[in-house]
Amino acid sequence: MKKIIASLAAVVFAAGLVGAQDFAGITEIYNNGAASLTAGDKAGALASFEEALEKATALGEEGKDIVENCKNIIPNINLSIAKDFIKASDYDSAIQKLVAVLEIAKNFGAEDILAEAEGLIPQVKMQKGNGLLKENPAAAAEIYKEIIDADATNGMAALRLGQALGASGDSDGAVAAFEQAAANGQEKMALKQLSTLFLKKASAALKSKSFGDAVTAALKANEYLANPQALQIAGQASQLAGKNNDAIKYFTQYLEAAPDAKNAGQIAYTVGALYQGAKNIEKAKEFYQKAASDPKYGAEAQKLLNSLK
Repeated sequence: MKKIIASLAAVVFAAGLVGAQDFAGITEIYNNGAASLTAGDKAGALASFEEALEKATALGEEGKDIVENCKNIIPNINLSIAKDFIKASDYDSAIQKLVAVLEIAKNFGAEDILAEAEGLIPQVKMQKGNGLLKENPAAAAEIYKEIIDADATNGMAALRLGQALGASGDSDGAVAAFEQAAANGQEKMALKQLSTLFLKKASAALKSKSFGDAVTAALKANEYLANPQALQIAGQASQLAGKNNDAIKYFTQYLEAAPDAKNAGQIAYTVGALYQGAKNIEKAKEFYQKAASDPKYGAEAQKLLNSLK
């Protein structure tokens, strides 16, 4: 705004004899706008410049300098007012004002103001959506959808949409949004979110004894992002479903992924028991040996090792 005020001070108007009185009146209105702007009264300044523009336009050739200066100043003031709304976290007013700025900037040929306003609108909507995400995820989701409808490549909006939909219970919609985010510059965070989402599904399915669904969801979680916990759930679900070969496979993968896990000894003991049940004595001994130093399962593992010699 300092640049605008400086330019106002440098403007000198020369009036001819014809229409001098009208010109003087318009100049006074214009100068009132400059004074209001200097005093920080943006609304008052805007009203004065808009009035000066209207009257100077009617004056024709005599008023062209005032018209030109008003057309330069008015988009800037409107944009500045919109930014004040943003600073005050009044996002609805800011968006409404920015939409008005777009029209004004187009009409006045203010390309730089137009570009800045276009860039600010999705940013303000993101801020509004982020503010609603925890308390009202459904409302936040609608805002993120607006952003994506305007720009399908906005990966951050897609990521936030996935979070909002997930919190609202729409897991299928969340998956689609996260995948869109991953395809548009947010791969790391999106894959993490997808892995977490399917891990929760796997855990819930295991708890409800839907063992097949638990395995499917767990493997999907591990597919999006390597996750030892998902492999453990896949092993548990397979074992409970009586699919011991699958249980051995997933538990073995778990131990490879998390060899220092607190329950590594327990899992190794379980794998040893599964191999023993399958009459694969050498493999059973291998995994009992891995469990031999476990404080809880070590003594029993050692006893079984001794019995298998």
